[in-house]
Amino acid sequence: MIRNTVIAALTGAALTLPAHAADLINKVSPHSVTLTMDRLAAAVEGAGATIFARVDHAAGAAKLDMELRPTELLIFGNPKLGTPAMLDGQTAGLDLPLRVLAYADGEGVVHLTYHSPATLAEAHGLPKDAKYIQMMTGALDKLTSKAIAQD
Repeated sequence: MIRNTVIAALTGAALTLPAHAADLINKVSPHSVTLTMDRLAAAVEGAGATIFARVDHAAGAAKLDMELRPTELLIFGNPKLGTPAMLDGQTAGLDLPLRVLAYADGEGVVHLTYHSPATLAEAHGLPKDAKYIQMMTGALDKLTSKAIAQD
């Protein structure tokens, strides 16, 4: 129950923050939430990363007879990047593996949103110029771009 409350609070916070918030990267998808997440999951697996969980927040809300616009979270990572980050600052494990949220706003526009890896460095005292931060930044951009591509 506590886990669900925390997830709901975090999701609510992510949905109410403006897309231009300093640490959030927001991209608009031409696909549905589910298809956007399917495409992201395929891109993640194609890159050799591990998917740890896919959370359907709307389905969770429906179990409580509550209505939530389509909202899904993908949790994924690669120990080749995450482990060096945690060796530099073990509290980085609070924010790893990486997470990407897809949701439909009130107008039905689908957004793909995630925290900038620079935030990870700042929050956990990691070197801002660490190669793993640069690689996480590039990987998140590439993977989310594949998910929202028109092809």
